[in-house]
Amino acid sequence: MADSLQDLGEFGLINRIKESVKLTNATTIKGIGDDCAVIAPTPGMRQVVTTDLLLEGIHFDLTYCPLKHLGYKAVAVNLSDIYAMNATPKQITVSIGVSAKFDLAAIDELYSGMLLCCERYGVDLVGGDTSSSLTGLNISITAIGEVAPEKIVYRNGAKENEIVCVSGDLGAAYMGLQLLEREKRVLKGSNQRPEFDGYDYILERQLKPEPRRDVVEFLDKIGVVPTSMMDVSDGLSSEMLHICSASDMGCRIYEEKIPIDHVTRNMAEELNFSPVVAALNGGEDYELLFTIRQEDYQKFQSTPGPNIFAIGYICNKDKGRRLITTSGDESDLVAQGWKAWSNK
Repeated sequence: MADSLQDLGEFGLINRIKESVKLTNATTIKGIGDDCAVIAPTPGMRQVVTTDLLLEGIHFDLTYCPLKHLGYKAVAVNLSDIYAMNATPKQITVSIGVSAKFDLAAIDELYSGMLLCCERYGVDLVGGDTSSSLTGLNISITAIGEVAPEKIVYRNGAKENEIVCVSGDLGAAYMGLQLLEREKRVLKGSNQRPEFDGYDYILERQLKPEPRRDVVEFLDKIGVVPTSMMDVSDGLSSEMLHICSASDMGCRIYEEKIPIDHVTRNMAEELNFSPVVAALNGGEDYELLFTIRQEDYQKFQSTPGPNIFAIGYICNKDKGRRLITTSGDESDLVAQGWKAWSNK
């Protein structure tokens, strides 16, 4: 029995992965094992497709990111994009580039996290590709979902006087990252254990985020279709500006209304960092940011569900895209989160 990637080879690895995969969706006709996966779209539905690329040293650091968590997160962030369209994810494909420093046990660990996320969200892994890599570990995942035509939600549907809402809380993933980076620096070359007591919440938000299926299901339950929606991957400011730009509208966001967990605030205070800045620009929270009609907001009050907060409203674009501080001052919303190819 092969006990290394070199002994197993590419096709042996594919067969090993295939043996772990169980298909659950009726729309999946053929999964791993042929030149293409075969999917039968549901009559009367629309398919949505998204792809994310994760590169070692850019998107994740294996110094503190366990491979099982990484596999789970790699799938979760793709599913979040599907939910942001008000759709239901059904299938994914996974392509990986692996350097010689990884053994077979490491790849098993990575895929165990992926399959755990697939199982939790009812998604089939139906194919992908494998390759050697000279730059560590590279992961590319494509997710496929479906949604009824009348329920699909784009970024460009926000209208004047509509309410801006966000699920959950913001800034936690970024503060979790800052904690991990601090402990990495402090403990470099040491045998000491990192100090994580009391900060489990923000660490989990960074290492193992959960896409907000519950929010999409709740909106469907109360009969609300958002007019626009995005997931918060690059920070509240960036995503709000995307919605405003796509919709050709302005907005007013109130600082005091932005939901921030107390653990996030505690970590920010410890690091002399503004929790509001973390929420606005940190990213990787994977909460849902969306706009709704004023009359639909009343439906939230009468039905128990996940935490959803009204944080502002949409206005005419001539009024700008502004943050209203707790003191009543106004400032322009500025996207200061992740910038690819930036040296800063």
